[in-house]
Amino acid sequence: MESLKDLFLSRLGQTSKSPMGIEVDHAIGSRIYTPEGRYYYDLLSGFSVSNIGHANPEVISAVKEQTEKYMHTMVYGELVQSPQVLYASKLIELLPEKLNKVFFVSSGSEAIEGALKLAKRATGRTEIVSFKNAYHGSTHGALSVMGSETYKTGFRPLLPDIRMLDFNSSGQLSDISQRTAAVLVEPIQAEAGIIEPVPGYLKALRKRCDETGALLIFDEIQTGFGRTGKLFAMEHYDAVPDILALAKALGGGMPLGAFIASAEVMDTLIDDPGLGHLTTFGGHPVSCAAGLAALNVIIRDNLCNEAVKKGKLFLELVKHPSITETRGMGLFIALKLKSPEQNYRIFKGAANYGFITDLFLFNQDSFRIAPPLTISYPDIRELSERIIYSLDDTA
Repeated sequence: MESLKDLFLSRLGQTSKSPMGIEVDHAIGSRIYTPEGRYYYDLLSGFSVSNIGHANPEVISAVKEQTEKYMHTMVYGELVQSPQVLYASKLIELLPEKLNKVFFVSSGSEAIEGALKLAKRATGRTEIVSFKNAYHGSTHGALSVMGSETYKTGFRPLLPDIRMLDFNSSGQLSDISQRTAAVLVEPIQAEAGIIEPVPGYLKALRKRCDETGALLIFDEIQTGFGRTGKLFAMEHYDAVPDILALAKALGGGMPLGAFIASAEVMDTLIDDPGLGHLTTFGGHPVSCAAGLAALNVIIRDNLCNEAVKKGKLFLELVKHPSITETRGMGLFIALKLKSPEQNYRIFKGAANYGFITDLFLFNQDSFRIAPPLTISYPDIRELSERIIYSLDDTA
């Protein structure tokens, strides 16, 4: 009889030639457990999905309560469903005034797709500006604005009229013009290895968009919901976009995405043509109930401040001659190592040290620290020791 791992390899589409292959029995807090009872610290949080940890009882309760009422009813946007309305209202309460209308979708890629369509519809323009080493998803439109030719070349032709700029290059902002429908940017570049904007850069980007009439889109799919020590990363930089794309932690562990804009901009999707963006499962009531419960936990337990304190503790504890640079904020940290080879050895051998991590897509010499914001202080100390052991053994 084939094992579960054999069936996983033979029956499911794979994303790499050598997946981790760790069998998950259950997950609690910052730990993932196998059927044998071994646990691994989660240094990824499902790529910033599990910000409040695994198996949070309040999220589980919200999911159970909603499933007993109803799950899917019909295509999003037709029936009045309280989980969607309550969650959208809570998000708007916490966001800048002009971000006051939410369009729920199913994922981060779809949030980007919807944001790009909205920008084209609202401006009547076609050019999209994005940045090298940016990641925005893997669907065709999102792939078109990805900042790496490596991942795009096998799928061309992609969307036309895409212009790529260098992140943090103020001298290139003049390339944004009256032809530009939107500028799409991560406030902190995630898969580039957690690269922050230089002081004033996002405000200069905002100013150039205002001058040209282009819409500014922030992709906060990884950086949102306390990850950087603020509820949203844009709060660090005093810059407000015209459209905000969210996903990952938005659903509290359930699949959910959203793009958010002013009512004036968002309502351009309503007609000419009507049904400007459709989504079957976007705003799924169970996902919205889970997301709202998770957001309430983040706020009540002050997890933004916790992320700051815990990130500082990691940086105090994880010191090693192999580390040549640290980047990031909150629990969104990259440790630059002396070589990509050492970083790859840590990634491949992480399970041997009892933690799960992954490589940055566009930065091969940096090590990611992004556990759940709820990770305990004793677990930080134990996990830090494990990281040090892995650095010792791979140096």
